Amino acid sequence: MHNVIWAEPKNVTSIDDCYFYHTMDIPDHGIVHGEWDLRGREAAYLGNVNLAGKRVLEVGTASGHLCFTMEKMGASVVAYDLSDEQQWDVVPYAEYNMKQYIADFKSRIRRLNNGYWFAHRAFNSSAKVVYGSVYEIPDNIGTFDVCTFGSILLHLRDPFLALQRVSAHVQEKVIVTDTASGFGLRALAYKMLTVVEALTGVRLIRFLPNAKKLSPLDSWWTLTPRLVSEFLQILGFAHTTISFHRQLHENKEILLFTVVGQRKKASTY
Repeated sequence: MHNVIWAEPKNVTSIDDCYFYHTMDIPDHGIVHGEWDLRGREAAYLGNVNLAGKRVLEVGTASGHLCFTMEKMGASVVAYDLSDEQQWDVVPYAEYNMKQYIADFKSRIRRLNNGYWFAHRAFNSSAKVVYGSVYEIPDNIGTFDVCTFGSILLHLRDPFLALQRVSAHVQEKVIVTDTASGFGLRALAYKMLTVVEALTGVRLIRFLPNAKKLSPLDSWWTLTPRLVSEFLQILGFAHTTISFHRQLHENKEILLFTVVGQRKKASTY
């Protein structure tokens, strides 16, 4: 059995020690700018699920914007993420200087964790944090009403295993959000996948790493909402809904999808 080790809150006082993945308006500091600006569109990102009074496991909290937003919605949140002590699912290109990349990535993760704790303190958050691999969720972390995956699955070598391990701790709903239109050629690839799915009924996934280009380094898949829905149904979340919404990424609107899977209620006789 894996023991839960709650992360000790870090007293980060300098914004210069932080990296922010999300744009946020931090109390007593002001706006910090990140790659993604979800402000005002968080409900759509979370599938418009009512989180009031719910215990939520947020996988991949990053800078914590959704964590703190869900708290404002009335949820009790446990944020689960990587620290610099865990290994990211980097694509292991044999001809790439992986040692240097991993060192740089760990430095970025440390600054990302700092950004979370800087905001956590400013928002007076009550959220607890656990650092670890998504494939090794502590057995005694407890159970949750809801878990969220915010644009995480495309970065995982085994997205189904991650869903399986996390969803074992979820009693009601799983919320999965990922990119639909993507970036550049990924947008075209996504459209092709969805067309083929519609014509054949086959659930599809696209493998992104390219050996000749040595890219991307930290993204593995283009997933479709129908495939994610199938994953969730296999794992016992029989009722799924799919919605689409636009979010700002580096000041450009990107189309995303959100799949909400709900467990089938036990019959009572």
